Amino acid sequence: MTDLGHYDVIVAPVITEKSTLASEANQVVFKVAPSASKPQIKQAVEALFGVKVKAVNTMVRKGKTKRFRGIKGRQSDVKRAVVTLAEGQSIDVTTGL
Repeated sequence: MTDLGHYDVIVAPVITEKSTLASEANQVVFKVAPSASKPQIKQAVEALFGVKVKAVNTMVRKGKTKRFRGIKGRQSDVKRAVVTLAEGQSIDVTTGL
C-alpha cells in the first residue's frame, strides 16, 4: 500500500456531458491515481475541498489500442471516481484548486 498525498490521489476533474448531469445529483467525477483506494479518495476530497463525502464509486476504463499513420499505440488505463456529496454540499470543478 503506497502512501499518496492528497494532490497525488486526485489527478483532475472529469468534465463531460455525463459528469455535468451527475452534478445535479450531488455527484462529482474525478480522474484519480490507479493505486488510490476509496478511503484515500474520500479523505483527499474532504481535505482539499472542505466538503462531506457520502459515497465513492470507482471504475477503471481500460486503454484502447489506436493507430496513427500505421503505427500501433496503446492509450493507458484511466481510473475514475464518482464522489457523492452530502446534502447541501457542492464543489465547483470549473474553478480548479
